[in-house]
Amino acid sequence: MHELIDILNDQPPEAEVELAIIAPVDGDSDDITVDRYFVDGVLPWQDSEDDDGAEIEDGELSIWLVGGEEGDVNAFLDAIEQPDA
Repeated sequence: MHELIDILNDQPPEAEVELAIIAPVDGDSDDITVDRYFVDGVLPWQDSEDDDGAEIEDGELSIWLVGGEEGDVNAFLDAIEQPDA
């Protein structure tokens, strides 16, 4: 978290903050695409599983910067706010 704060502290306070998602266009090309989104929310997240799907007790806390198409962000936020069934 301190790294992000340090980076943002060096920027002009009136600057907009966006997420830039960089992805390859396809596997056989060197082309990339860049999707840009405003940060619509910040979500603390603690994984209950590691990358292999094994359960972990006290997972490391991550901070997600959430952004995307408005409908997708709203659907995502609605889904994670649902109580466990």
